[in-house]
Amino acid sequence: MSTQDNSHKTGALYSTGLIGLVALLLVLLTSAMGQGGATIVEQWSKVQTPPPVTLKPVQVNPQETAFLILDIEQLTCNPDRRPRCIESVPKIQGFLQQARAKGMPVVYSLTGRGTKETILPEVTPNADEPIVQSSVDKFFKTDLDKILREKGIKTVIIAGTTAEGAVLHTATGAAMRGYKVIVPVDGMSAGNLYAEQYTAWHLLNAPGTRRSSTLTRFDMIEF
Repeated sequence: MSTQDNSHKTGALYSTGLIGLVALLLVLLTSAMGQGGATIVEQWSKVQTPPPVTLKPVQVNPQETAFLILDIEQLTCNPDRRPRCIESVPKIQGFLQQARAKGMPVVYSLTGRGTKETILPEVTPNADEPIVQSSVDKFFKTDLDKILREKGIKTVIIAGTTAEGAVLHTATGAAMRGYKVIVPVDGMSAGNLYAEQYTAWHLLNAPGTRRSSTLTRFDMIEF
């Protein structure tokens, strides 16, 4: 066998080995990417529930604090859609009475289809208490920020439904505008427990709200 034939065979073996090595590396790389690049959907069952949030007592100045009651109306707060909202109404009502007695400004919101008349009777607005109407962020295309600033408000206490809708997005809007945000967890409600849990976690952990938000209960708020 000539030297040239040996060279050809050696080159062929080398090429075959190199191709095999490259193929093996591609298989290993694809496998690694498949394991590490899974989306949250594939990882869903592996999600661990975080520890419960910490509720804190708070003391507020009624002259610099406003109580926001969001979307407590017939369309959104009823036994069929959100029974937990119905359960929260007496607590919201009790705090509303305290807030009014202390001279704290109260502001209401409505959904797109709501009217003043659809607000539940337990928390009916007084004639001088303003009402804004918007989607989930009650600052969006409303006078809410103007209303609060004209009253010298620095802190907002937010109650309402849904937790993951009006409460979360209005709290975020308030925090982004420099207000301190207090959310009594017994005053926010949703159609399911996960939404309330997520909202509580989000308020204390998300970049837009974590530095401005405090979670509490109505009975932990002092004037």
